Amino acid sequence: MGELAGQAVEGTLYFAPHAEFERVTGSNLPAKERAAIFGDLCRLNALYMIARAGSGHIGSSFSSLDIVSWLLLEEIEGADVYFSSKGHDAPGYYAALIGLGRLDFELIHKLRQIDGLPGHPDIGTPGMATNSGSLGMGVSKAKGMILANRLTHRNGRIFVMTGDGELQEGQFWESLISAANFGLHEITVIVDHNKLQSDTFVKNVSDLGDLEAKCKAFGWRVERCDGHDLSAFAEALASIEGDRRPKIVIADTVKGKGVSFMEHTSLDSDVAMYRFHSGAPDASLYRAAAQEIMTRLNKKFSDSGMAPMELETIERPQPSALPATAQRLIGAYTQALLKQAERRANLVALDADLILDTGLIPFREKYPNRFFECGIAEQDMVSMAGGMALKGLLPIVHSFACFLSARPNEQIYNNATELTKIVYVGSLAGVVPGGPGHSHQAVRDISALAAIPKMTIVEPSCEAEVESLLEWCIDEAPGSSYIRLISLPWDVSYSLPSNYKPKYGEGVVLTEGNDVVIIAYGPVMLSSAVRAARMVTETAKLSVKVINLPWLNVVSPSWMKRTVQNCRHVFSIDNHYVIGGQGDAIGRTLAGLGASIPYTCIGLYDVPPSGTNQQVLERVRLDAVSVAQTITYALSST
Repeated sequence: MGELAGQAVEGTLYFAPHAEFERVTGSNLPAKERAAIFGDLCRLNALYMIARAGSGHIGSSFSSLDIVSWLLLEEIEGADVYFSSKGHDAPGYYAALIGLGRLDFELIHKLRQIDGLPGHPDIGTPGMATNSGSLGMGVSKAKGMILANRLTHRNGRIFVMTGDGELQEGQFWESLISAANFGLHEITVIVDHNKLQSDTFVKNVSDLGDLEAKCKAFGWRVERCDGHDLSAFAEALASIEGDRRPKIVIADTVKGKGVSFMEHTSLDSDVAMYRFHSGAPDASLYRAAAQEIMTRLNKKFSDSGMAPMELETIERPQPSALPATAQRLIGAYTQALLKQAERRANLVALDADLILDTGLIPFREKYPNRFFECGIAEQDMVSMAGGMALKGLLPIVHSFACFLSARPNEQIYNNATELTKIVYVGSLAGVVPGGPGHSHQAVRDISALAAIPKMTIVEPSCEAEVESLLEWCIDEAPGSSYIRLISLPWDVSYSLPSNYKPKYGEGVVLTEGNDVVIIAYGPVMLSSAVRAARMVTETAKLSVKVINLPWLNVVSPSWMKRTVQNCRHVFSIDNHYVIGGQGDAIGRTLAGLGASIPYTCIGLYDVPPSGTNQQVLERVRLDAVSVAQTITYALSST
């Protein structure tokens, strides 16, 4: 049952039911007043979705919601298409589509659930015209759509939302040139110019300067307005209508708009490290934010002569407590990097707008002159590192694994041809966390980098192994290295030997056994392997040896021969696609030995879904139970 929106209660989550949206959209209120109320209803529901999911992007959703509300209610019609290139604003867009009845209302409860709404846009969701991914793709996608429309004699405009941090990606600027040459007047790009990227102010990283002049220089029609003033935004759209050039509206917005302490213009928002870019607010912050939005909505309903607003509530789900044994590899990496920097004056760190997620804040504070924030421009960052290496520095390059391995792949290869040493560190590696979805699940990075000459790829299994592998990459690696790090705290049920030291191409035994060998790496897969080994031992009465092999593209043949002799079956588990992962390296090594032992590689075959970590692991059959079932089936078939 609904209840009148009053005082927010601690531990309670609030959302507006579909009937409230229908009251607003079906009213005879002036268009701008109607869109403003609709936008705030969406803010309340997006806040609910993120709080319930435990993760999401509030700041980016809130900065663009006034624009999205106006477009969906008043501008988009017929064959017109709207999509977001920045992707972080998905919760806000979902809330709007749900409010309009274009998505099942029950999906409001399923953000980042495997049977619900992905963390970033995916065309499997109604209303999503294209998938988001590495930033900068949106205008290029829009150009393709318009050219296809023209070829097939279809009409329709394309509206593309971009972020201002996104404008640091070279593809954005590449895409502007031919759009003007082709006269693609059907495209309208809206820049959500909220002045903040993931970590800090855009101007502190790569100042956009005179953005209007730059866009005009590419042959585009440009207008600028306050993105929260619906009259100004409507006038900007009206002024460019009919222009035969492609169009850009630079909408000046506020990140976190609609909740005073989340707005980047507030002294409480800590813009040195904006707190509301990603993640869910805690209980007290949620209550304060919901109260502020509810109070404003109540006033708007009253001022508009409408009956009081009714909301639905649920009790806020309690997050699962992490066990004391959970391993935090990013924190361990931070300490290991500081230790290496202390003994090597030529060591420098480069970052791509992910200083918090990659654990570099302590490094920046201790070595400000040796830290370089390169922004959302991975190709530029990697080539900068190449130049540094040619001049005698030891660059350590950081980003999310999904972006670092793929976007600047050619630049990484070019650096390798110069025979310098660079260490690349990709965090958020693997299939979990599952919430962000496939654009952030790095499950092809091994294959993207494995063939680069003298490139060694490693993944530590626990905190203790982080330091030893980083030291190996710096001191002993024959060339450049890529360190793969999971970003989640992960509970592990194993430990390394007390005297353990990594040996190139060799693994270390975690559980002893003679019948079956399971080779894996990293906390997630090794945890599944150890638990699966216990299950197989109990059900099949076989002894299972589990091996941590931190080398992902290098396997010592002599070590492999000693390890697998006399066993019945060898299994590998990849936190990666089966093609191109560690399993391929193991398979090649076994084939080179002429081994007749049956071998099975367990890993991903399809694009992984978005969902909770456990949901995703179960769906891709990399949880312990599924691994044990796969092993048992393979053994029964040989």
